[in-house]
Amino acid sequence: MSTFLVIMGVSGCGKTTITSALADRIPNSRFLEGDDFHPLENKEKMGAGVPLTDEDRWPWFAELNAAAQESVKADMIAVLACSALKEEYREALFRGFDSYRLVFLQGCFELIHARMDARDHEYMTSTLLESQFATLEEPEPGENVLALPIELTPEEIVDRVLDWIGDA
Repeated sequence: MSTFLVIMGVSGCGKTTITSALADRIPNSRFLEGDDFHPLENKEKMGAGVPLTDEDRWPWFAELNAAAQESVKADMIAVLACSALKEEYREALFRGFDSYRLVFLQGCFELIHARMDARDHEYMTSTLLESQFATLEEPEPGENVLALPIELTPEEIVDRVLDWIGDA
């Protein structure tokens, strides 16, 4: 099994729900919520409706990578919820890892916008969704990448991911 599993996608696609459920079902895993690692300045910026820049994100990705590395050093599987919208962001997250998997939660703007409007979030509102889609570089499917539609139920997504990583 891979030592690092990232669940990615735009805000509101269900990353936290899926990642938390996966961590509950993967033995010896540690759930990492990417939002918990944002510095206060990033949260305030997004809360004001201002998209983050790459300069805002690099220290955050370094923190996420370090947390995942710590988990692996403790003989745990790191299971991270993180937008990871660009290829270079994903490269930063996976730096130093020989074994990783990436799950891309795929959905259309309208569905995700509706979901975001129906939820309560500390700082991320649907006003930033356009910038998320504009930044998104969809990962190419491959041996380490699985794309799943968010129209599936969370249980179906979790089951498919577990089947996929179980085949590794």
